[in-house]
Amino acid sequence: MEIVKNSVVSLHYEMFDAAGELLDQTQADEPMVYLHGGYDGIFPAVEEALHGKKVGDKIDVSMEPDDAFGEYDAELVRIEPQDVFPEEIEVGMMFEADDPETGDVMLFTVTEIADGKVVVDGNHPLAGKRLRFVATVSEVRAASAEELDHGHVHGPHGHHH
Repeated sequence: MEIVKNSVVSLHYEMFDAAGELLDQTQADEPMVYLHGGYDGIFPAVEEALHGKKVGDKIDVSMEPDDAFGEYDAELVRIEPQDVFPEEIEVGMMFEADDPETGDVMLFTVTEIADGKVVVDGNHPLAGKRLRFVATVSEVRAASAEELDHGHVHGPHGHHH
């Protein structure tokens, strides 16, 4: 079966930075599974490259920051008083906060703690980076009516309700 809109696609991938360093990959027994066709389950540039492919086909897509995790935004780095955080705060911890402009929930990572202040960064760790996504299609099937209704894959390696 060819990958078309409303297909459930399973694939194994490796993602590299511009220097060729491996950043992420699927495990042998756990492929990435997503609903194909503009449901925001995968990078649009990767989805476009996968369209029309079949089981066993490979893709190799290079993405600029705007095609992946976006440009680094210095305005998303904030300095907050330490007393608004839990006592056991550590660098690397993540916290949710509401975006005052949009009301969206944002995820911030603690990057520094000093002198009663905490530096948090709302950028994705890979923001501002060029990435290369290499993948092999391992399975393609038609999505169920429930998956289409919900806009995501159900069952093994997908979403569970």
